[in-house]
Amino acid sequence: MSATPSPARRTGGRSAAVLAAVRSAVEELVAERGSAQVTIPMVAERAGVNPTSVYRRWGDAASMINDLATYRISPDRPLPDTGDLGEDLVRWAQEIIEHFRQPAAAALLRGGAAAAGAGDSDCLRNRRAEATLLIERAGDGPPVDDVIDHVIAPIVYRVLFRPWSLAEDDLAGALVSRLFAGR
Repeated sequence: MSATPSPARRTGGRSAAVLAAVRSAVEELVAERGSAQVTIPMVAERAGVNPTSVYRRWGDAASMINDLATYRISPDRPLPDTGDLGEDLVRWAQEIIEHFRQPAAAALLRGGAAAAGAGDSDCLRNRRAEATLLIERAGDGPPVDDVIDHVIAPIVYRVLFRPWSLAEDDLAGALVSRLFAGR
């Protein structure tokens, strides 16, 4: 009597491939058309997947764009750890600025911000968690809300309204200096 072999388990497999295709399609479409014009059927067609798969995961285009905007800066990436909070904050801010200098990332942030509504977006929650970790690791530092107000908010403002200003020399250093000057 022979046993029926059990199917092999997939690690990522089709689900990971679908997610990657959808992310790529959303980035392209938002960059081409703007977030307000992107629909789930358009994304599904561009990604080569069934719209039902996209609806099942996100429900609507605004939620999908918001989720993918926050995905672009992975919350699992290692944060700077030089032993100096000021230097860590500068490096962290530089990483965020570099990320949002990419047109597709900036377009996704704009779309995610428009879809966020009245509550905190995942992007803000993730940056708040990162700032908290940096401050806690240092043992002392400014309040997290001050980091958000003096470092993250000016970056996001520039992404949304003045993207050309992200190229300013030592923007990250200037923002962190202002944060510490106010203490």
